[in-house]
Amino acid sequence: MASRLRVFSSSVGTKVLIGASGLFLVLYLVIHIAGNLLVFFGPRVFNAYAYTMEVRNPALPLIELVLLAAFLVHIYKTVTMYLRNQRARPVRYEQKKRAGRPSRKTLASSTMIASGLWLVIFLLIHVKAFHDGWGTEYPWPGGGRDLYRQEMETFRNPYMTVFYVLSMIVVGTHLSHGVASGFQSLGADHPRWTPRVLLFGKALAVLIAGGFIVIALWAYVVGARP
Repeated sequence: MASRLRVFSSSVGTKVLIGASGLFLVLYLVIHIAGNLLVFFGPRVFNAYAYTMEVRNPALPLIELVLLAAFLVHIYKTVTMYLRNQRARPVRYEQKKRAGRPSRKTLASSTMIASGLWLVIFLLIHVKAFHDGWGTEYPWPGGGRDLYRQEMETFRNPYMTVFYVLSMIVVGTHLSHGVASGFQSLGADHPRWTPRVLLFGKALAVLIAGGFIVIALWAYVVGARP
């Protein structure tokens, strides 16, 4: 058993864990944005969805624990791999240059650690704002929270909206490399399919980040109305 677990401490095992946990979190983001888009249907529909997910979903605590575990594994393994690679490179490059084709090195791939750290800070603020409501919750007559009002109140603040939009751009940048890299780490790397996976990753990144940005800007406009 111990020998099997040691496999995940190797370079290949670390990449597999990073790829698997990352793709799992991407799947969650797809589900998350799909649910959040219901805000455009008004408070009744959106709050009914929130009530179903938060109150009538007995699996929610387990889902949150699995998400937290995947998130922590993804961060820990990414940082350990980064530090291992740094130690294996005793002499730092004097000047970093953007690699040309057929290299996959991009701005997104070169800033994965930085964008990841930004997202950790964003998630702490995001949870405080929408999960905890900064200590303020608005009850919904139909049961549960008035999450629609809470979202409008949050994005009424222009600083919060700007921070959220910038964070979603970082999310898009992170995903534009991370999705394809995740599939590659799991062995899905073939000359025929790799270009399609790369395109799929970039398209998915734009859709997810763009969807959240549109929601934030729309909520800001609606929330600013007298």
